[in-house]
Amino acid sequence: MHICFLTNEYPKEGFPHGGIGSFVKTLALALVKKGFKVSVVGINYTLETETQNIEGVDIYRLKPNKTKGLSWYFNFKAINSKLREIHKESPIQIIESSELGLAFISKIKAVKYIIRLHGGHHFFAESEKRKINKWKGFQEKRSFKKSDGFVAVSHYVKNHTENYLSYHNKPIAYISNPIDTEFFTPIESKQEHESRIVFAGTVCEKKGVRQLIQSFPFVKKEFPNATLEIYGRDWFFPDGSSYIKMLKEKEILHLGKLAEDIHFHGAIPSKEIPEAYSEASVCVFPSHMETQGLVAPEAMAMQKAVIFTKYGPGPEAVEDFVTGLLCDPYSPEDIAQKIVWVLSNKERTKIIGEKAREFVCGKYGLNVIVSQNIDFFESSVNFSN
Repeated sequence: MHICFLTNEYPKEGFPHGGIGSFVKTLALALVKKGFKVSVVGINYTLETETQNIEGVDIYRLKPNKTKGLSWYFNFKAINSKLREIHKESPIQIIESSELGLAFISKIKAVKYIIRLHGGHHFFAESEKRKINKWKGFQEKRSFKKSDGFVAVSHYVKNHTENYLSYHNKPIAYISNPIDTEFFTPIESKQEHESRIVFAGTVCEKKGVRQLIQSFPFVKKEFPNATLEIYGRDWFFPDGSSYIKMLKEKEILHLGKLAEDIHFHGAIPSKEIPEAYSEASVCVFPSHMETQGLVAPEAMAMQKAVIFTKYGPGPEAVEDFVTGLLCDPYSPEDIAQKIVWVLSNKERTKIIGEKAREFVCGKYGLNVIVSQNIDFFESSVNFSN
């Protein structure tokens, strides 16, 4: 079977990528090992067309079109052309995209089209209490109509997406995003850190980084040696200004000497992420909203004490005070209380970390998730249009 993923985010050396890119890479490599042919098609980060085969995955990064107002049209045209070319050489059975991805895709006969709910425009507009962008909303509705089936990565994302969009009575499966528990496995830190707080993810408002920074002074009162280590790519406002720059000017500058213990490391290569987790005393991910979230179960797989959001799918991923802790991501005081509890209860924290890995291996383990995806892909071929 030949499966093709549509994404611009497949990890590329020297360029930051998001959760979708991490997910596609993890699943793609696992499918290749199972004997599947896997292709990835998307728009390149740079102004050139590149074709690579990396660990058995065929990756097609197409030159982006920069025509003002029409770049979307020409980029989709290039993707459609590449899909027809690939299909002619090696027939594709499944094409998968995220919510917006099928909007202007020309369907090829005998190919089944799947949307995986990673968190689309309607979903995050609701959670962030903002208006639906008419253009993006139109694309998402058009994309959903074209899909032959859906995969929801959590019950929460399925239920809240259908408040706005119809699944058109098409088949839908619930399959979590996988965690490579051999890659994310407990390792001893090369450095001893007594009170090291680690955040990983895109540094933006919906990830709760601002509230995490606001919680830091409360933590420092109890643990004067605490440091806050922030790993992840910057996010930019519509006017092009940096979110990290805003944090430094509006949230950190007035902290005085405390600011010296808040460190922005930027995006780091995926191979270095386990080491960053390993040095943590506690990993904190106070997202305002997630579809599932990858970083929390990654850190849990390394037997780390994790503090995750109590909203959205948080309770699906963490059982409070059993496999981790849940916090109110809008409350710096609550985030601080949970951090202080972890740093004050090392024996309990160790037990929580052990149970966390056991839970992740069972629910998010790569072999389990890959088998579920294969079953869904194989059944998708027989979906009636």
